[in-house]
This record gives sequence, C-alpha cells and structure tokens, in this order.
Amino acid sequence: MPDRFQVTKTDEDTVLDYLQDESASGKLLGDTLEEVQDIRDVHNAEENQKSTIDPNLYLYDDDLETRPHISTFISSIANYENTIPAATDPDAKPPSARMGTLIGVFLPCIQNIFGVILFIRLTWVVGTAGAVCGFLIVLTCCCVTMLTAISMSAIATNGVVPAGGSYFMISRSLGPEFGGAVGMLFYTGTTLAAAMYIVGAVEIVLTYMAPWLSIFGDFTKDVDAMYNNFRVYGTMLLCVMGLIVFLGVKFVNKFATVALACVIFSIIAVYVGIFDNINGNDKLYMCVLGKRLLKDIPIANCTKEDPMVLDLYCPNHKCDDYFQNNNLTHVKGIKGLASGVFYDNIMPSFLEKGQFISYGRNSVDIENVGGESYNQIMADITTSFTLLIGIFFPSVTGIMAGSNRSGDLADAQKSIPIGTICAILTTSTVYLTSVLFFAGTVDNLLLRDKFGQSIGGKLVVANIAWPNQWVILVGSFLSTLGAGLQSLTGAPRLLQAIAKDEIIPFLAPFAKSSSRGEPVRALFLTILICQCGILLGNVDLLAPLLSMFFLMCYGFVNLACAVQTLLRTPNWRPRFKFYHWSLSLIGLTLCISVMIMTSWYFALIAMGMAVIIYKYIEYRGAEKEWGDGIRGMALTAARYSLQRLEEGPPHTKNWRPQILVLSKLNDNLIPKYRKIFSFATQLKAGKGLTICVSVIKGDHTKIANKAVDAKITLRKYMTDEKVKGFCDVLVAQEIGEGLSSVIQTIGLGGMKPNTVIIGWPYSWRQEGRNSWKTFIQTVRTVTACHMALIVPKGINFYPESNHKIGGNIDIWWIVHDGGLLMLLPFLLKQHRTWRNCKLRIFTVAQIEDNSIQMKKDLKTFLYHLRIEADVEVVEMNNSDISAYTYERTLMMEQRNQMLRALGLNKKENFKVVQTIVDHHYDAIKTASKVRFADPTIEETENHDSHNEEKRNSIDSDGAESIEAPEITSNKDESTEKADGNLKTNVKPDEFNVRRMHTAIKLNEVIVEKSQDAQLVIMNLPGPPKEVRAERESNYMEFLEVLTEGLEKVLMVRGGGREVITIYS
Repeated sequence: MPDRFQVTKTDEDTVLDYLQDESASGKLLGDTLEEVQDIRDVHNAEENQKSTIDPNLYLYDDDLETRPHISTFISSIANYENTIPAATDPDAKPPSARMGTLIGVFLPCIQNIFGVILFIRLTWVVGTAGAVCGFLIVLTCCCVTMLTAISMSAIATNGVVPAGGSYFMISRSLGPEFGGAVGMLFYTGTTLAAAMYIVGAVEIVLTYMAPWLSIFGDFTKDVDAMYNNFRVYGTMLLCVMGLIVFLGVKFVNKFATVALACVIFSIIAVYVGIFDNINGNDKLYMCVLGKRLLKDIPIANCTKEDPMVLDLYCPNHKCDDYFQNNNLTHVKGIKGLASGVFYDNIMPSFLEKGQFISYGRNSVDIENVGGESYNQIMADITTSFTLLIGIFFPSVTGIMAGSNRSGDLADAQKSIPIGTICAILTTSTVYLTSVLFFAGTVDNLLLRDKFGQSIGGKLVVANIAWPNQWVILVGSFLSTLGAGLQSLTGAPRLLQAIAKDEIIPFLAPFAKSSSRGEPVRALFLTILICQCGILLGNVDLLAPLLSMFFLMCYGFVNLACAVQTLLRTPNWRPRFKFYHWSLSLIGLTLCISVMIMTSWYFALIAMGMAVIIYKYIEYRGAEKEWGDGIRGMALTAARYSLQRLEEGPPHTKNWRPQILVLSKLNDNLIPKYRKIFSFATQLKAGKGLTICVSVIKGDHTKIANKAVDAKITLRKYMTDEKVKGFCDVLVAQEIGEGLSSVIQTIGLGGMKPNTVIIGWPYSWRQEGRNSWKTFIQTVRTVTACHMALIVPKGINFYPESNHKIGGNIDIWWIVHDGGLLMLLPFLLKQHRTWRNCKLRIFTVAQIEDNSIQMKKDLKTFLYHLRIEADVEVVEMNNSDISAYTYERTLMMEQRNQMLRALGLNKKENFKVVQTIVDHHYDAIKTASKVRFADPTIEETENHDSHNEEKRNSIDSDGAESIEAPEITSNKDESTEKADGNLKTNVKPDEFNVRRMHTAIKLNEVIVEKSQDAQLVIMNLPGPPKEVRAERESNYMEFLEVLTEGLEKVLMVRGGGREVITIYS
C-alpha cells in the first residue's frame, strides 16, 4: 500500500472523531455564521437523498441520480428477449434450452433449400442444358446464394436480429423505404413459392402417382387439360392447407420434422440408387423412332409391324415420311455410370416450343415439317440457358430460414453464419454432384422427357432411387407439402410485421391478430395471392416469377452489406469477419444479371413493384418540389436532406460523433494544443462532421483582422493534421460567453455537432477562477445542450496520426453514459494509430454486487456489442477514510480561503499554491505528483526546477516547515499565517472529504491497473450544481487527484442518450 494510505493510530482517531462529530459543518475561514448555516442545511438535504450511494463512488453522486451504475445497467440488459412474433403454438410449453447451430439453422435451411425442383425438374434441366451448361447453371445459382449468405452473415452478426429475415435486415440497414420495398417483395416471393409448392405437389400426384384422378381427360395428349387439372386440384389443396395453418400451427411445426426427414431420406435413396445402378438396369426402356422420342407405346409394341403403330403412323394406308425413313428401336433409359453415357450428355440441347425431342441438332429430326406430331414428344416451352437459371433458382432459395429463427437460437451470432453457409455448401454439393451423376447415368432423351411420358408417366429420379420409386414419390410429395405449409405460415407473419411497422399505411388492417395471436387477416390475403399463382397452373411459369422476387431480396441484402461496409458506420461491427464489400457488389451484380437474363419482363415487374413501394413510402404526405437545372436539383436535394435530418434525432445505430473542437489560442493566435487536431482525426477516421472553433476576447469591430488571421492559422493546422471539416473564429467580450454561444448555435439543421472536445485547463491554478470558470461553464453548457463531452488530459503525450502504437486502451466504466465509453475506443481502433491496441474494460463493483455474475454479464454485453475486450471487475472495499484524505481535503479548503483573502495576482497565486502543496506533501513524507503548470508555457520551467530544488533540500534536511517565496512583507506574513493553519484542528467539509475519498481510492486503483496503458478512458464526474467559487475549485482539485499519476487520460461525459446498441 502506498505511503499516502498509511496512517498512524493517532491520525485514525482524529479522523474517527471527525466523522462522528455531527456538528462538522465544513466551515471555511472567513465564512459568516449565516453562510455556515446555509451550507449545513444544503448538506443535510443532500445527505438524506444520497445516503445509499457507495462511499467509493461519492464523486459521481450527481451522475448516479440520473445515470445508472454499471452493475445495475448490465444486469438489466444481459438477458434480453426478442419481441417479434414468430410462428409458435400458443399452447406449447416454452423450450427448456435454446437451439444450437444444427437444429436451429442448418436443418431448417436444408429443408427450405431442397424443394420440389430437385425431384421434378433437375433431370430435365441437366438433359436440356447438358452437363457443362447444367453445371454452370447450378453453380451460378449457388454462387448467388453463397455471396448473399456471406453478406447476410455480416448483417445478422452485427447485433441481435429479430425474426423477419431479409425485411428486418434491409429495413434496419438501408431504412424504411428500402426495407418496405424488399419486405413486400420477400412476402410476394414467399407467397408465390407456396403456390409453386402446391402446384408441384399436385403434379407429383397426378402425373406420377395417380393419373386416373384427372378430371379433364387424358392430359398426356392435351397440355391444357393437364394445367386445368393442376388449377382445380391446386385450389382444393390450397384450401386444405390454409385451413390447417388457420387451425393448428402445432401441426405445421410437427409436420416440418416429418418433411425434413423425407427430404434427407429421399436424397440418400437417390445417391444409393445411382451407385446401385452403376451398370444400369432393365426397368425402363424407351421407344425411339429414328432419333425422336415416342410416348404411349409399350415396349412390346415398339416395332414398325405392330398394328397399333401402323394405325397411328399410316392412317388411310398413307404413312408418315419420317416413319418410313427410320426404324423403331428400344433404348435403355438408366444406363449407369459405367456406360459412358456422360459423354453424350455434355452438350446442350435447347429447343423452341413445338420442336421434337431427339438426339442431336439435325433439323430433320427436331423440326415438325408435316404439322402432325402423332405420339412424338415435343418441347412445351422454348428453352435457353438463362430461362433454365430462372426455373432452377427457386431450388436454392430458403437461406433465410436460420435468420428467421434468431430469437430461438442460443447464440445467433455464431449459429447463423456457420449453419447457413454449411447448409449452402451441403446443398450446393448435392446439386452439383447430382448434375454430374444424372448426366452420367440417364440417357439424354429420358433426361429431356419432362413428365416421363416415354416411360409411362414415371418420375425419372424415382426410378433411379433405391429400393423403389415409391420412396421418392412419397418423400417428394410430403416434403413439398411441408415446404408449402411453411411458406403459408411464414408469409402472413411477415406481412403482419411490415404492417406493424406502419411504413405502408394501407396495410394497417393486417397488423391485427386474432384472439389466439394468429395473423388471420394476413393469412386470408396470402391465400388470395397464392390462388392467383395457382391459376397460372405451371411450375415453369411460377419458378421464374418468384425467382425475380427472391433475387431482388438477395440483391438488396448484398447492397446493404456493401453500403454499411463502405460507409463504415460506428454501429457496423459484424462478428462475422469473412466478408468484403467487393463480394457484396459481385453478389448484387449477379442478382441483377440473372434477373435480366432470365426474364426481362418479369424483372421489370419486380423492379417496378419495388420502385412504386419505395416512392410511396418516401413521399407519402410530402410535397414534391422540382428544381431548375442541375444546380437547382442539387440545392433541392441538399435542402431536402437537411430537413429530413432535422425531423428527429438519429437512431442509435446511426449515431456517430459529429465533433466540435474548441481550440484555445495563445497570445500569438496560434492553437495551444496541436495534437487535439490529431486526436480528432484519429477519432473520426475521415468520416462525419468536424468543426474547429476558437474564441478571441475583444471587440469584433476592432480586431476583425486578427480573427481572419486566426482562422487562416486554424485552417492550416487542420490541413496539416488532415482534419476534414470546417473552422471558424468567434470574437466575444468574454471567452466563456463566446464558447457558450458557439456550442448552442453551431451547425445547420440536422448537421449539428453532438460531441465537444475541449482541452484540459492545465493553468487553472495559475490563472485562478477565470480559467476554471470558463472550463466548468463550458461543461455545464455542453450538458445542458445534451451533447457529449470529451476532455483529453496530457494531450501533448498523445501519439501523432502517422505513428502506430501498441499496448492497452483501458476503459474505466463507472456510470452508464449511453455507451459512449464503449464506442470511443472502437472508433479510435479504426485508425491506423491505435489499431494494434487491445481494449481492457474495468468496472467497479459495489458492496452488494456479485462480482462473478457482473463480469459474466459484462462479457455477454460486450459479445452482443461485437466488441472484443478483456473484462475485469474491481472490488473496492468500503474502507475508512484515511488521514491523507482528511489532510488533503483540509489543505484544499484552506488554500481556497487563503487565496481569496490574499487576492494575489496570477503569477503569485501559482508560487504560493505550489509552495503550500509541496510543504504539505513534505510534511506527510510523500512527494507531490501534482504539477499545475501548463505544459505549453516555457516560462514555468525555471519555476519548476526551483521548486524541485526546494523539495530536495527539504527532504534532505528533514525540515518541518518552509518559508513562502518572498513577495512583500505583508503577503509573506499572510502566507505564513495561512500555512500555519494547516496544522490547526479545523475540520473540513464532510462532503468534500467523501468526494476526495472517492478520487483518491479510484486513482489508486486506476494507477495500479492502468499506469502503463497507452490511454485511460474514464467517466467525467458532473460539475457541481452550486455556482460557488469554492465548490468549482474543489471540483477541479478532485479531477486532478482522480487523474494524477496517469500520462494520457480521456475524460468522457455522455450527452444523455444511447449511442450504442446490441441490435442490428
């Protein structure tokens, strides 16, 4: 323990007597009895209000009235709950433990990504595009989702993301306009996805499982009949599924597990079947006329002499020319990997609508010259590389399933990136290998037979699988139903969430829920839109349409990540580090390119819808004003932006320090502290608003030229230190009033500074009350304007902007000030100067606090803030006030009274004060660490060396007293008399003793822990409420004691609002 805390028993008894003496009134020399009584009344009132304050934190008593202690603040936010409604069963019991990465993210993403397209269209895509182009189609779609997942992971780990998928990510990143547009696109895409799943499920049943259910005749001969069946049965299935969603969410959630199991088992069955049929099988044979594929002909009848064939191709004994010139052959459908059929499936076979499916590209084989198709299979749509991308793309969507469940995850910031990316890697691997396996196993004609008409209406994938086709048929049907139910469950809740945000007024009725908490109104609208999609009746039309909406959503996710990264907003601190703005831009470019290439008219529909919603949200209720020419448009845009900024305070996520630097000028009108500009540059890292202002005392009409010269000098300093911003110089009769005017009026509209940087008044002891009065008045003005305040102490020791330093930045978090103490070191670390420093956060535990739990809660809070720092909770015992505290407080009070009585000038003030302080420190055998001189004033150097010699001589001689410097005989006598009062038994003010006790105890702990830190950041205690010279002087003394022994200190006081958040 340092010597200053070692007290003798006599001293302890004296202090104890003092503390027990209820009549201790804090009387100062020369105070009248009335003044003493007023002070006693004030202190008694304060005692009643502040009796519960920890004695070790008494210096922050005014702050603790309005700002919580850290232990209280952290415990209140360490455990939070999401409030966004999710699709949960109201009767279900809450889960005992939250889900991990596998159950909560990976498997739901797998279930949502694997869909109906895998089972009923992938083989057709491979056969039509060929192995190479098919591989590129799948790879392109997978690249879009992977790049989007990387951007989504960055956004999802940038705080807590409630359920809502891309809507909440975009709306909280790019604003309500983009968020509303993307939310509606995402809702529309999810609703149309439900329609696609329903039509796909009906197609599986009618085409492959029960074709006898057709109510419009033989749909294999009439395409319109097939689509009409899909419309009727799709509508019936939609009604059943809508009723299930309306009545029982419990069933939907349980059925999701069954559907997931079906998907996984079906895929495993396909892979096993591929290797089981490595040499092919004899289950499927096709009948081929020349090179054209035929349908509805049993293999036993596949000869030219068969009566059924002759009746078909030779009506009235006149045969078709192509039939006469070619033979009928049997072709094995499943040839196996060992057959080498892969080489036949390498090249693409794109066709136009109405062309025959045949081997090769010979026009004789593919063109329908005679006009009669007979039973030859024809292309039902015109195919191309880009169209197949649009048809296949819905099979890679579903990557938002993990982020939608973030409220149910134990660690969302860890699970969402890992689970989503692993799910995409898994599904991409399955898709890409399936392309190669299908191309190497199945004959080209069978791959291109979309509905399996050449093999009797069988599903190709099902006939590859092991042990039989019903595994795939049942599995694909159930998994498709499950995906449809999930879409019908999620879409209404997304619409309800958008409506509750009140950004689209006409959606307000859909914000209401039923008595069971279900979005019934939103469900009915979803069913109506889904019915419109079902009326299209064709998966190949629905897939490209909903691809547009998902591509728009994914494009905006990439845009949001790129914008946030390039803007480098303070709140952009993703825990997921493997992202880059260039990857996001590539993802955005891919999304737009795929949209245009796939279907330009569908792309225009989706973009038009997004633009209409965006403009509606942006301009609802606002008058539009057109500018006159380019400059007029620029001025209008600037004025509009300023007015928008002034509509209200920025959201916590958008808060960044807009700095006002108050620079003090010396007699030559040169800024005193050059490094205060360097510090501003390091804090801003080139972003945001910075305004540097100096105030000159005088009459503006007489010294206007000096103000101009000072402004030029100020601008030069800003340029040299690379401060991007503006500067100005104000001339005022009083410096304090000038600073107050600057703080209140600087800025324009919403572009007003919110943070003030002011230098520490090193010469406050020399210059007397004027110096500290200006400083404290500025602190009060900044507080009254609800602005943050930063006071760098030891500014000359701060690093240059072109230097790199390493070590620790220590944050001493005593009271919660809106999180500014957390944000400032993060911003500093964005600059190259401080980038290599590590953060250490210290907080003080009160007597009743659980230090272990407090440390755990603080670590949890920092984890959600995405700030990496070491945490330490310091326990300060409620020890008795030491004799050193008692004597130092007494010295401080009597020095104030003595100086007021002496009325010395500035230079003499300093000599007397420093002599008394040195004498007092010598008396208790402790050298003073307090130097009151301004480090920029050279004239004090000789004085310092003189005092140092004096102290050395005193220490060596062991003298008990010292003579004050010789000034005048009268003043010398007064000084000796005042010095002698230090030895009298006058009791200091009790509240000053307590504050001094806080300052000394905290300083002792801070010096012990952070003496070697590169920077110490701590809360700046609030200034005294009473405007009295003694209280203000004591406040400055407390700050000196609190920071003595520390080289670089940053004292921070928040503006009364939250500036940092755990949410995205």
